[in-house]
Amino acid sequence: MPISPSQPAVTWADPAREAAFHVWMQAQATRLGLLPGTLRPASADASFRRYLRVDATAGGSLIVMDAPPAQENCRPFVHVAGLMRDAGLLVPDILAWDEPQGFMLLSDLGHQTMLDGIDAAQPQANHARYMQALDALLAWQLSSRPGVLPPYNEALLRRELQLFPDWYLQQHKGLTLSDAQAQTLQNTFDTIVAHNLASPQVHVHRDFMPRNLMLPLQPGDTPARQLGVLDFQDAVHGPLTYDVASLMRDAFLSWDEDFVIDVTVRYWEKARAAGLLDFEDWHSDFGAFYRGVEWMGLQRHLKVAGIFARLTLRDGKPKYLADAPRFIGYIRHTAHRYRALGPFLKMLDEIEGLQAASGYAFGRV
Repeated sequence: MPISPSQPAVTWADPAREAAFHVWMQAQATRLGLLPGTLRPASADASFRRYLRVDATAGGSLIVMDAPPAQENCRPFVHVAGLMRDAGLLVPDILAWDEPQGFMLLSDLGHQTMLDGIDAAQPQANHARYMQALDALLAWQLSSRPGVLPPYNEALLRRELQLFPDWYLQQHKGLTLSDAQAQTLQNTFDTIVAHNLASPQVHVHRDFMPRNLMLPLQPGDTPARQLGVLDFQDAVHGPLTYDVASLMRDAFLSWDEDFVIDVTVRYWEKARAAGLLDFEDWHSDFGAFYRGVEWMGLQRHLKVAGIFARLTLRDGKPKYLADAPRFIGYIRHTAHRYRALGPFLKMLDEIEGLQAASGYAFGRV
């Protein structure tokens, strides 16, 4: 079956890699009844890996991961896929893997992400989908065991935070920090790290958001009960608050505070019923837990602002930096709520040319 002229062609920067791929692809086509002529792009992400889709003679399609081994290590993907499958999550099955060349054949979880199906104008219309996302998240967290995944420890938290001054402030903004600004940033990072290291530790997807959750369909186009989970290869063992923070403070979608709190409360109720929140007063006080989510979210927002700048300036992917203002908004929103972050907020507003609002929602640090 020839590929449709309307479908974009698959291009290769390296002719040798292209030739190696076609040899590998033909072997899979013979073994599994695939139609190489239908190969077309499926998606790409922020890394060097990309995904292709190919049809099967028996109907349906499969996904090919193209992950150049010089830039991408597929072993974490395989490891985490097994952990998630054992936890009852819906993840792609690995049907073939050429580790030396970085080619992998996966089952196809569908064409539509949770983000594709969201009605951004009507938050409550998406409530059921977010409850499905929470079910997947809780199953993942309840399967946690120390020592199975890399630790989300102080060194990693600080390495991620450093992306903000290195790439967003210095490379993107062209700013050289003064001694006073550098000290303000150091104090802020120290406080953020201390808050987040105190959190209970579980398995962390690390990019748990609607763009990485799939809406598979059952026969008859009835929405399936279970969401598929993708882009999990960077999973670690760390703060319980991380994934719910990334779910509700999305990289590509912003919700009003009412909806964020609504869904986060549902997570809190489920997590404490499951025994995951036996920490300080988190089990009995949603406000205390929500402060923990905000401090974790702040670390993520600073990291992502730096990553988006790096993707644009180093990797030639300008679409990501276009979403950086969303993260600056998240950062300012949280910094405004805590007195300990006042000096940082003042510094950030000076850098961004913004006027800080007055007053704080939370006096606690």
